[in-house]
This record gives sequence, C-alpha cells and structure tokens, in this order.
Amino acid sequence: MTDPAPPGDRKPVSRRDALRATGAASLGLLIGGTANSASAHYRRSANAITQSVARWCFAEIPLAPFCRGVADMGLTAMDLLTVEEWPVALDHGLTVSCGDVAAGTIEDGLNETRNHAGIIEAFERHIPHAARVSVPNVICFFGNRRGMEDRVGIENSIRCLEACAPIAESEGVTILVEVLNSKPGGHVDYIGDRMDYALEIIRAIDSPRVKILYDIYHMQIMEGDIIRTLTDASPWIGHYHTAGVPRRAEIDGTQELNYPPIVRAIADTGFEGFMAHEFIPRSGDPLRSLREAVELCAV
Repeated sequence: MTDPAPPGDRKPVSRRDALRATGAASLGLLIGGTANSASAHYRRSANAITQSVARWCFAEIPLAPFCRGVADMGLTAMDLLTVEEWPVALDHGLTVSCGDVAAGTIEDGLNETRNHAGIIEAFERHIPHAARVSVPNVICFFGNRRGMEDRVGIENSIRCLEACAPIAESEGVTILVEVLNSKPGGHVDYIGDRMDYALEIIRAIDSPRVKILYDIYHMQIMEGDIIRTLTDASPWIGHYHTAGVPRRAEIDGTQELNYPPIVRAIADTGFEGFMAHEFIPRSGDPLRSLREAVELCAV
C-alpha cells in the first residue's frame, strides 16, 4: 500500500484529507466483507484502560459506517471528532473521548499571545456544549516556536490557560494540551515537544481540568523512557495516544514500543481516562489492525 502523509503530519483542520491514499481499500473492506474484523468484541479485563480510536487515521471510511464498525468491535469511544461530527458518534452510542473545537492549531497555539482571544472564544463557545453531550475532553496545542525562547512560550501559555481553566472547571470538561515531536517527519518547530516544558505549564495552572495529552508515539521519538515518564507525570496526564514507532504504524511486533507493559504501567497509576489509538493502518485490513491493537492493549 502506498504510504499516506508522513508520520506525524496531522493538523486539526485537515484530518479528513490526511489519508486519501488508504480510502478506497478501507471503505471496501468495511462494507464488502470483513465482518470478522469488526464484529468480534475484544475481551476487556476489569481494570483495563478504556480505549478509543482517532477518527483521522481512518478518515476515508465514511463516519457512520466507521462508527458502526468501531461499536461492533466493542469500543465505546472515538477521538478527535469536530463539533459537527459529534452527533454521528453519539447516535451510534459512542463517547467522543476528545473533541476538536478549533481552539487554535498545532502551529498557532498557546505560546503566541495573538492566538489567545481565539482560543478562549472557542472554549467559551464549545465547552458548555461539550458538557451537555458528555464530551469529557477538548484539545488545544502549544504552537510552533518561530524562534521563541522556552521561557516566553511557557509564560504566554500559562497566561492563556489561566483564562481558560475557569471555563473548563465550571462545566466539568478537561482541556488537554498535546505534546508532539518536532523532528523531521513530525511537527517541525513545535515548541511543546518535551514533557518538562509541558509539565511546567500544567503544574503552574494547577487545575484538575487542564491536563497533558501524552502521545506515546511522539514522546518515544523525542525522549523515550516512556514508563518512568508517564508514571512520574501521572497526576498531570489526562489522556493518551498510541501508535507504532517507526512510521506511526500498527502497534505490533514490527516496531520498537512494547505496548502491554506500557498499558499496565498506565493502569498502575490509577488512570481513569481514555487511551486512543492514533496509528495509520498499513495492512490491507484497517479494521483488523484496529481490533488487534485493541486486543493487545486489553491487559
């Protein structure tokens, strides 16, 4: 199969366009004969992490059929849906585990003061709606560096999140800020590419409704030491993303991350949120890849 966009090349406004190279095969497999891939419910142990799936990775499967396939698989949630897409997932009995409310973008985020008014306005407009329809989390980003020193980016991000936190607290919805890798093939120039940067900001906000979205794929590329990091930072992590390294591929034996012990370590922290699969399926059967990932992490 021809590879789609380079690994990590995700933007909040273009997820549906990211994987056109996989679209026809994905749709055909879903509609034309992979009932075995979508119908077998995974076995979830009593203390298992609640799993979800990022919509953008399967963007060429129409949303309603994809919701049916996800629900038939035994998953209960879908990640990174836009506000307009929420009703479709909800109609299929799925929780929107993290909503994209266009509160800035990966490039234009919290670190630039010129973005603050738009981010705050997006949260003011959409967080109350998220609360009404039981969307527990919404996403935003640290932004691109553009030559900015860390200290400036940290101070600006704190200033913006201090204004956003009361909105989230009043509605019981959590704002997630994602850490991403800034290496070639990832989100080059992204300022929030290390956990020490993110932690300084989130600790300063000190709100139960402002947390880090810890992307295991991105942080393996930037820092490694995944289990120790997520264990030490667990009070400030509100959500997880998975993918295989290298190539953001399936989380199987072909790549360097060993997910069962990672998932057990997350569970050992007492984590009660969502872990969303955000890998790009490289096999000829995307739903089978998703089912196998879910089963692998049901430990």
